[in-house]
Amino acid sequence: MPQSHPQQQARPQPYLPHRFGVFLAPYHHPDRDPALQLRRDLDLVGDLDRLGYDEVWAGEHHSAGYEIIASPELFLAAAAERTGRIMLGTGVNSLPYHQPLILADRICQLDQQSRGRAMLGVGPGQLPSDAFMMGVDPGRSREMMADSLDAIVRLLRGETVTAATDWFALEEARLQLGPYRGRELEIAVASAVSPTGAVLAGRHGVGMLSLAAADPAGYGALGANWAAHERACAEAGHPAERSAWRLVTPVHLAETREQALREAEYGTPDLVEYIEKLGGTRLEGCATPAGAVERWTTEGLPTFGRAVIGTAEDAVERIAQLADRTGGFGTFLILQLDLAEPAAALRSLELFAERVVPRLTGHADARRAALEWAGRNSGRFVEAVRKSTMEAIARKGEVR
Repeated sequence: MPQSHPQQQARPQPYLPHRFGVFLAPYHHPDRDPALQLRRDLDLVGDLDRLGYDEVWAGEHHSAGYEIIASPELFLAAAAERTGRIMLGTGVNSLPYHQPLILADRICQLDQQSRGRAMLGVGPGQLPSDAFMMGVDPGRSREMMADSLDAIVRLLRGETVTAATDWFALEEARLQLGPYRGRELEIAVASAVSPTGAVLAGRHGVGMLSLAAADPAGYGALGANWAAHERACAEAGHPAERSAWRLVTPVHLAETREQALREAEYGTPDLVEYIEKLGGTRLEGCATPAGAVERWTTEGLPTFGRAVIGTAEDAVERIAQLADRTGGFGTFLILQLDLAEPAAALRSLELFAERVVPRLTGHADARRAALEWAGRNSGRFVEAVRKSTMEAIARKGEVR
């Protein structure tokens, strides 16, 4: 991790993340077989569980061809059967598209089937094309999210809810299952640039999921959004928990930065095509795969921000920058994209687990300290062995 200058030593160290996971929208090229892509995603969750990642989040989208998980609960239920410990989050359910009781009921079923590993991520809906097809006014999506979240939080906490809005009604609604063994199911509210998600999370005392942490605008808003979250928590009488704050950033790692940049040329042009079709405009500097990768790592791409494409050290440095910018957060999530061939993509996740996580958590510090201690005392140890050997020779093999 980058060292501070002597005059900065008195500055309090930021709260570094202690949990790590993957945010899987997913983003898959529409010219390829969706069944195979979904199977590969399920295999990936199994790999994440094997590598020791703490959590994985799967999105909900209904249009535009790339983000092909329509029901994160259905996907995560299949993933639960392939894994044993990793937490499984909906990332995120678009609340304006669901009747609150039905969604809360489905999440509780997932929690029961996974034996307490479900997490509920919520948001207003990302793709305008989704809202258009369902007749949902995007201008009302945040208001509708707030209405729904209020009902869902109460239902998940075991309340009987009667509520009426102009788009849903609940009459003495209650959950027949509830979360696994009565636990409190974790909820995270999506937050990008506006403070809406941060305020709602504070109002209900739940976590915050910063999806745009890599975007210049989203990065710039991190401090303001946390401040808004703290104020909302204080007004509602909840503690503001940095451990419940998650930040998302695209990452691809290799042994060298040059190798990582070269590997990312495989999938970055596809992502550029997706952004250009959704935005109806051409992106400057992205005419070649190498140019697209360079822009992504410097200026950044719309929505996806500035990616970490390089080495484990580059990832440690970026996460440290995020911690310094925010004052600290609890979980770092890799935005998983089809940047590289599957084998290289898996190797990137292995490198992150092997070399980035221990640096940030300190889990390998004792081993490094043990080696340094052995090195400092090697002369004493070698001399003791030499002396013992000479004494044995002098005794001509006799054992005392």
